[in-house]
Amino acid sequence: MEDKNFRINLNENTEIIEEIFKGDSILRKREFSFNSVNACLFYFDGMVNVELINESIIKPLVKTKTEITNQKIAKQVAEKLLFASEIKLTSSINEAVSAILYGDTLLLIEKSHLAIIVNTKGWRTRGISEPENERVLQGPREGFDEAAMFNVAMIRRRLQTPNFCASTIRLGRKTNTYVFICYIKGLVNEQVLKTLKYRLSKIDIDSVLDSNYITEQITDHKSSLFKSVGATERPDIVAARLLEGRVALVVDSTPVVITLPYLFSENFQSDEDYYINYKLASFGRLLRMICFFLATSASAIYLALITFHFQFLPPAFAITVSSSRMGVPFPSALECIILTLIFEVLRETGIRMPQSVGHALSIVGGLVVGQAAVEAKIVSAPMLIAVAFSGICGLMVPRLKTAVFYLRFITIFSASLFGIYGILCVLAVTLISVLKMQSFGVDATLSLNNPTFQTLKDVFVRASWTKMLTRPLIQTKNIIRKTK
Repeated sequence: MEDKNFRINLNENTEIIEEIFKGDSILRKREFSFNSVNACLFYFDGMVNVELINESIIKPLVKTKTEITNQKIAKQVAEKLLFASEIKLTSSINEAVSAILYGDTLLLIEKSHLAIIVNTKGWRTRGISEPENERVLQGPREGFDEAAMFNVAMIRRRLQTPNFCASTIRLGRKTNTYVFICYIKGLVNEQVLKTLKYRLSKIDIDSVLDSNYITEQITDHKSSLFKSVGATERPDIVAARLLEGRVALVVDSTPVVITLPYLFSENFQSDEDYYINYKLASFGRLLRMICFFLATSASAIYLALITFHFQFLPPAFAITVSSSRMGVPFPSALECIILTLIFEVLRETGIRMPQSVGHALSIVGGLVVGQAAVEAKIVSAPMLIAVAFSGICGLMVPRLKTAVFYLRFITIFSASLFGIYGILCVLAVTLISVLKMQSFGVDATLSLNNPTFQTLKDVFVRASWTKMLTRPLIQTKNIIRKTK
């Protein structure tokens, strides 16, 4: 809409607003007068605190006995009569419309070309609860909400420093979604911040309804299996990332906050690694790394051994495998692919179904169907065990779900064609691609560039807090985290 200004005539101004929102049944209009001056309120029902409107706008104006002049009448009302905590004067119709759409109340006054925007936001929110996908046994239980203002406040409560900054931009031609760019002055990598703002300025899309709308457009490697942009629903994780010199994007209407740059080692970190004993956290992290390898390669290695390298199997195990394969109608490669697909279908169905039904479905699919398939000689028991073991290991690294899914099938195809050599080639290509990855100009494997104890203290294992003296080398201005 072309940006125009309000006029002196109240009726013309109200007609402009009504014409803009023509056909919108939840727009509310309230006409009244005070001191022989006509006025009109506009707001959206369900997005404002009606009690706040009554107490901070209508009541003080109607009951006032303060005399006001016709000159700068809007400024006098805003400064002397209204009780609201946040008031803004504007002559722009576009600015007024944007304010109404975001839960503010618009006050138009006769003989004034200035409109008064009053902060009366009061929409309902889901409330603070622990994120379903990021539950911890020990640590904070708070999770983000869909209201960006509240999310920024939850981060600020943890970072009580004047250096915390939250600048605002709006994305989406139709949605005009608020996006907050959060960082800490003095810690943030200025080049990362500059790159982020440039990429955000290039986004031209009609709607931004979730943070993933932005993620897919600002990521470094759009076709990569590995993420270069992080996402979390926990305010404590965002605060920890900001303290390392990173940037966070809080998008309105979604509880998922974007963090960047994203290091590859974060895929193996658990949200509670820093809330439990470092020895236990280190063991869990190493276990997740091993599980990532097994999730992508376990079923493929078994397939390669029984197809090309049968001589490497112990005699007793080779006899067991041969006997279990008798009567199975499918080739080993096809059998492995079918079982992997069935496991993915059961996993995905268990996630999408209601929780109680999903648990029952997982048990029935895993035990009853699997046992029946083995007894019916449709699949062999060792292959079923290998595929199931590979699938269970994949659940240990949820942040690498996409990479595990595709790499599992790639390694299976390579193993069926070239055996162990095919698996090694896939692993080599994967390792090279990981080492080449960057996130907003920062190497995803930054700690391996100059391997020392301080750079590796939070990669493969987590060192104790007494040993973690420096921040990750995402920025070089202020790397000291703790003095000895």
